Amino acid sequence: MRAIIGHGTWYDKVAVEIIERERRLGRSLDLLRVESGVAASGIPHIGSLGEVARNYAVALALREQGYNSEFIVFSDNKDGLRSVPKGLPKSLEKYIGYPVMEVPDPFKCHSSFGEHMISLLLEALDECGIEYRFISAVEAYRSGLLNEEIRTILENAERVSRIVKDETGQEKYEKVLPYFPVCSSCGRIYTTKAYKFLPEEGKVLYVCEGMEIKGRWLEGCGYEGEADYTKGEGKLSWKAGEFAARWRALKIRFEAYGKDIADSVRVNDRISREILNYEPPLHAQYEMFLDKSGRKISKSVGNVFTPQVWFRYGSPQSLLLLMLKRFVGTRNVSVTDIPQYMNELDELEDIYFGKKRIADEKERAKLTGLYKYVWLMKPPAKPSPHIPYNLLTYLAKVAPKGSETDFIVEKLRRYGYSDLTLTEELKRRIGYALNWVRDFAEIKETSVELSRNEEKAIRDIIEALKTEAEAEKIQNLIFEAARRNGVQPKRLFRTLYRILLGMPHGPRMGPYIVAMGRENVIHSLERALKEGGGSPSST
Repeated sequence: MRAIIGHGTWYDKVAVEIIERERRLGRSLDLLRVESGVAASGIPHIGSLGEVARNYAVALALREQGYNSEFIVFSDNKDGLRSVPKGLPKSLEKYIGYPVMEVPDPFKCHSSFGEHMISLLLEALDECGIEYRFISAVEAYRSGLLNEEIRTILENAERVSRIVKDETGQEKYEKVLPYFPVCSSCGRIYTTKAYKFLPEEGKVLYVCEGMEIKGRWLEGCGYEGEADYTKGEGKLSWKAGEFAARWRALKIRFEAYGKDIADSVRVNDRISREILNYEPPLHAQYEMFLDKSGRKISKSVGNVFTPQVWFRYGSPQSLLLLMLKRFVGTRNVSVTDIPQYMNELDELEDIYFGKKRIADEKERAKLTGLYKYVWLMKPPAKPSPHIPYNLLTYLAKVAPKGSETDFIVEKLRRYGYSDLTLTEELKRRIGYALNWVRDFAEIKETSVELSRNEEKAIRDIIEALKTEAEAEKIQNLIFEAARRNGVQPKRLFRTLYRILLGMPHGPRMGPYIVAMGRENVIHSLERALKEGGGSPSST
């Protein structure tokens, strides 16, 4: 069997690959920098956090290999506002084309739109315990961090344009420089066309003509001026040089990226290598998080699922588990997945502490390694109480107001958790369950309309639950009840989830019924028969 690398995870393998590559390149191994570029033009969602978490895990893996690493979060806060994210005031439309740090904060709690958005992401990183060095693009350009790279790219603009055309077919940069000055007249950035570089003066000549943004033409003001790149009066096009400039200036050795910007990364790799004479960092490509309808989670379509929403119902570690358990492949996610990841985290903890045995040594190493990375290499000294999430939500649902925590703990002790103590971790878990019930109680109490065949199947399930107590047999009897009464099993399970959880899907039904208590389930099913039975349809 091949030796286990590090903690046995993908991140450990990548760390070794980075080290071996840097040795071949003859570069210093004294400090290995990993970067994540983050946007400030919209509400950060869990995909935004996912990119940062995965890059940070690689930085941690480098440290686990015995090397000094630094993780950099580079905020693209000099970008212009290209569209108004769905759900935000339409009054922001007049600021389209302005740098996001010059757009007013619609929530009126930060100095600008851009600062508000990046603060949301940084809050989430802090909540997860991710350690980072923050670099603002505005400050990077203003301080001259990228001056040498900007000058080299502008001096070689024709070669840059050929690379862009070779890799993407775009001819845009044959006519304009890969640099966007901020118009000193109207204040917009994307409406400017830089047409001449004056190297001796360190300036770029431009005209504010206008630009097509997301299918609409944004008219320029017509002003002709000059921008001093050494003073941060503009920015490189991120598609045609900014990534490469950052990599060289900061000596970045690894950066993962989403498949949606693969062309831009390919262009920047060549610019870094051929124009800036810097071998670009090692990359890994990941795919996007999608919502349950299969659409990419995006600020522009308004289906943003934020880390802050997750933290209301689940722990930071459960969110990091979502991010780190798999690197490749798209995943459909929603709030309804949180209970699953909370329970899965408990299962990982059982493996880590040896409560659950995994025969395959490599698989056990990978899962225990994943647990360590989910805890960012600071795992707890002992396991926490493992109470199924949905059992907690059920108890939270029936708990008397004002004494919810005491009620829940007392009931749990009666259910077999006899040694349970009210730790801070248990308080947090009860808090998640209470939030879940407060926010989704109305959904859970909604009556479910049943067909006659579903009604018959549910009556069969009720009778069976009076005597059957084994989770796996309960799972099977639901299938049997569906087939016996002419109901598609998938539909019956969906109906049961709606009755018991207020949503069309959830954890494995048999174990959940056992955890919830068969008498409680029978009561809920009888109530559903009383309130929702009698539909004339048969299936």
